[in-house]
Amino acid sequence: MTRSIKKGPYMDPKLLKKISKINPHDNVVIKTWSRDSQISPEMVGHTFGVHNGRDFVPVKIVEEMVGHRLGEFSLTRKFTKHGGKMQKEIETKQKEAEVKK
Repeated sequence: MTRSIKKGPYMDPKLLKKISKINPHDNVVIKTWSRDSQISPEMVGHTFGVHNGRDFVPVKIVEEMVGHRLGEFSLTRKFTKHGGKMQKEIETKQKEAEVKK
């Protein structure tokens, strides 16, 4: 996902237009399919609905995210637990211990 320095960071022009129209303090979710757009300082404070192939995942932009891509914060695959039967037994023991406390 690296990009040449001479080309500069990629930003979807439609996304920039949407950002300029909306105040960052409004609780408006900006829907986008542009997962490859790089997060810029103008985006800080906005909430984006980033499409993950199935639905829009709300992503609140903070300063630490600048320089990353929008798609990094909207996962496309769902992680399921490892372990199977043994893991279920461990979890039930943990729940019983919490109930006793």
